[in-house]
Amino acid sequence: MNSFPIKRAAFALLSVGLLQAGDASAQAPAKNIVLVHGAFADGSGWEGVANILKSRGYTVTIVQNPLTSLDDDVAAVNRALVRQNGPTVLVGHSWAGSVITQAGASAKVASLVYVNAYQPDAGETTLQWAMSAPPAPENGILPPDESGFIYYDQAKFHAGFCADVSKEKAAFMYASQGPVAAKCFGTPLTQAAWKTKPAWAVLARDDKSINPDIQRKMYQRSHTTVTELRGSHVVFIAQPKAVADVIEAAAKGASQKQ
Repeated sequence: MNSFPIKRAAFALLSVGLLQAGDASAQAPAKNIVLVHGAFADGSGWEGVANILKSRGYTVTIVQNPLTSLDDDVAAVNRALVRQNGPTVLVGHSWAGSVITQAGASAKVASLVYVNAYQPDAGETTLQWAMSAPPAPENGILPPDESGFIYYDQAKFHAGFCADVSKEKAAFMYASQGPVAAKCFGTPLTQAAWKTKPAWAVLARDDKSINPDIQRKMYQRSHTTVTELRGSHVVFIAQPKAVADVIEAAAKGASQKQ
């Protein structure tokens, strides 16, 4: 009896099984979330979002950006990405939108989420987008100091940065703000991960630190899936569930957009 047809059939079935297994793996929802803070903030602001995502079964890592240069911040994110076991949703707030746009080229990243964040293209800077529309009167971003770092004006911090948290919390956030090196905003990106990775965004209509019209233009250009909310620049602190829902949508929906 010639066994060749049987072996060939068995090989064909095995090949189909391997392909199907590979497809299933590629379409599996991401279970890892990496959260990246922006300027004038630190990773603790993500606590509410992180707790909700953890309760839903996600592994959450929070990056502490040095805020000293684009390269330094991208390196901090990459150190976190290397430690992820499987597909990862990379989330950035404010300035960190630029950071995840650069770092999101990593093979670990399945999708991107921008929370009131910049989303430049390769060759563009954060600064050119920041200056592309008039700032709100409440905006308190100060000129660089003698060390080349930028702080947020105390008199405008509550109204301009975090209007939907309590006065007491705003005072603490001001006292613990992370100044950002001015050169961060002036450095052109060399990669734009949103061109190859599906992207979602949360856009707060009452953001006084980044003009919402600037965000809309960036997100429209990139065909980002946008959820608009009423809220301040730190909407992720005031409305953690709404933001966590968008991140989870990105985790579940990335495979469908690939």
